[in-house]
Amino acid sequence: HPEGRFYPDTYSYSKGSSDLAVMNRALKAMDRQLAKAWSQKPANLPLVSPDELLTLASIVEKETGRASDRPFISSVFHNRLKIGMRLQTDPTVIYGLGDAFDGNLRRVDLRTDNPYNTYTRAGLPPTPIAMPGKAALKAAIEPAPSNFLYFVAKGDGSSHFSQSLNEHNQAVNKYQR
Repeated sequence: HPEGRFYPDTYSYSKGSSDLAVMNRALKAMDRQLAKAWSQKPANLPLVSPDELLTLASIVEKETGRASDRPFISSVFHNRLKIGMRLQTDPTVIYGLGDAFDGNLRRVDLRTDNPYNTYTRAGLPPTPIAMPGKAALKAAIEPAPSNFLYFVAKGDGSSHFSQSLNEHNQAVNKYQR
């Protein structure tokens, strides 16, 4: 599956270079970045392969509007994975909808099962959902230490993080409703 396998960067290439040559460079660059990140994996992370790291980093990439939130968003997902809680992240649902997504995520979408729906399925989706950059890879392998299990967008590009469902619901009411 090609999604997420190409490292997003600026590449110089010669006139006449094939698209496959450029894509191969981006693929090898991602392989190097992923191997470097994986080599720094702490023993307590609930990831079992570099591919899982890439998938998690792709979710972190899609969930963040602010760089300083990345390690905390990563910690939410790591904490959920450790306790067997579903990730329940909208970008995976949107990815799974593909062309059927019209810009409006509905409750029925969250309830309709597909391999990428992290509301209906436990664990990580089967493949990455975006091309994560270096910062998302770093956050995915080095989550902030926290007990957070929830976050909600505040509307300014940042997120509010919560440890309990009650606190999360209050934040949702404050920032989303």
